[in-house]
Amino acid sequence: LSSRWGVLFSHPQDFTPVCTTELACAAKISFEFKKRNVKMIALSIDSVADHLAWSKDVMPFNSESGCSPLSVQLGMLDPDEIDKDGMPLTVQLVFVVGPDKMKLSIMYPATTGRNFDELLRVIDSLQLTALEKLATPVDWKLEHPTSYNLHTYTPHTKPMPHPGLTK
Repeated sequence: LSSRWGVLFSHPQDFTPVCTTELACAAKISFEFKKRNVKMIALSIDSVADHLAWSKDVMPFNSESGCSPLSVQLGMLDPDEIDKDGMPLTVQLVFVVGPDKMKLSIMYPATTGRNFDELLRVIDSLQLTALEKLATPVDWKLEHPTSYNLHTYTPHTKPMPHPGLTK
């Protein structure tokens, strides 16, 4: 990724209703990730042929192979969720990676779709706090630019304004 940010979305299987809606949403709001200099990558253990067939329903899809070894290496297989052949499926994970390291991981059950508004909010916070020694409070959003200085915080500290990130 070099100096960029990245988001890796894992999916348990192609053609599932939850994953289909997630990828469609990700495609629809991909400009929001691009504004934040965040590259999106989707990962599933299914074959390239399955990805290509599924992409007709969802979006143009990357046809690279080699996802299964990565799923194993990252510990993304769920032994309780298996496919029709009895093989474990990948859990629905989101990894947010900054230029220097992994910043966040969130695991969702196969029955629950991700909240992309929350993911974008968290990316805004992670990018801001990577630049400055700040902390963002509960429900913080970039449009409500208040934060706390980590060096001077006490229980009585009031939020301070900050310039926010350039969108």
